Amino acid sequence: MNHLPLIIKREYLNKVRNRSFIVMTFLSPIIMIALIAVVAYLSQVNNDKKRTISILDETGVVGEVFENTENTTYTLLNDTGLETAKELVKAKHDFGLLYIKKSPDTINLVETVNFYSDESPSVSIISSLERRIEKRLSDLKLQKEGVDIEQIKASKTTVDIAQETFNGEKTSKIDSYLKLAFGGAAGYLLFMFIIIYGNMIMRSVIEEKTSRIIEVIISSVKPIQLMLGKIIGTSLAGVTQFVIWIILGSVLLFVVSAIFGIDMSQVQTPQQEMINQAMASSNAQNVAQDLIVGFVNLPILNLCIAFLFFFIGGYLLYSSFYAAIGAAVDNETDTQQFMMPILMPLVLAIYVGVFTVIEDPHGTVSTIFSFIPLTSPVVMLMRIPFGVPIWQQLLSFGLLVVSFVFTVWFAAKIYRVGILMYGKKPTYKELFKWLKY
Repeated sequence: MNHLPLIIKREYLNKVRNRSFIVMTFLSPIIMIALIAVVAYLSQVNNDKKRTISILDETGVVGEVFENTENTTYTLLNDTGLETAKELVKAKHDFGLLYIKKSPDTINLVETVNFYSDESPSVSIISSLERRIEKRLSDLKLQKEGVDIEQIKASKTTVDIAQETFNGEKTSKIDSYLKLAFGGAAGYLLFMFIIIYGNMIMRSVIEEKTSRIIEVIISSVKPIQLMLGKIIGTSLAGVTQFVIWIILGSVLLFVVSAIFGIDMSQVQTPQQEMINQAMASSNAQNVAQDLIVGFVNLPILNLCIAFLFFFIGGYLLYSSFYAAIGAAVDNETDTQQFMMPILMPLVLAIYVGVFTVIEDPHGTVSTIFSFIPLTSPVVMLMRIPFGVPIWQQLLSFGLLVVSFVFTVWFAAKIYRVGILMYGKKPTYKELFKWLKY
């Protein structure tokens, strides 16, 4: 008799009715949104910090280029010495003093510029000061050579290369960043889901094994059915929890932003920063159009279908390993020796996705790793936004399914023997012997 549906139902209900599961389902989004809000608030406070920088320019040609900004005020000090200027800045509690020493060669200021402050200034502040001084000195050099600065400025031309495929599909830099963001989010989501809920399956197996309940269950249920029931039941519980997290997290994010006035955009991922840089370098009038075109060019339907299949396939593949490890050991401490071989392909997939798919999504390395079952769920999901032929996706998924079937058979062999083994820490050699039973 097929007991698989009963096992799935039992595992699902046991998980969702568990008090800790219920508490973490509602507490985790609150903690996460609170952390995001705190980081956003601190970033907002840091960005809104008002600074006053005093400038002592003995050359008389550099200090005039410093114009006040929203958060920084520049004050020119005249007819005073360095020590007096330092004392004055300290008394006014200014952020710092920029000292430009008089030099015989005013244009070639190299070691005659110093910044004094009580606290160490950030790299961005020093870089901003350096850029302004460098620009001013470069202009002075050009003027000394008789070059018209205004003519040079007028001659500058901004080029925004229009991108289009041979099939007539228009693309842009923002389009590439959007694909990167979608692919990265999909791959990272699968990675975290496997880590969180794979461990949940492993702990569930260990708990039943140590409580000896498994001895009763195994008398009427085939080991492979019990293992698959645990994997599928726990997966459904994980999906339920994940959906609640998304809904509750979105509501809390909106409420916190509206009530406390915290700008969540202050917390930016690397993908968001890259998109912002692309937008800053593009014509403001074309930004909205590029975003719309980029979103339209995304293979949304393909992304959704592929995400569903690769997400399920990848999770089931790794869950089988987690279930086998849980059956082979008596406590979580003993799992450490077996976890590294499982985590390494996942970590490798993330690194391949970040360092190769971004640069060349159709290169040899990206393509090969998108076919290897242990890495394909992550790498292929990151490649698909850039346009992957359907035959490659089907081949990759087919290899993933075959690997899952083989892994279930392999894990069931270990599960069948290990589930009734107690008091002995297994080795890789013993696990290999179990496969022959």
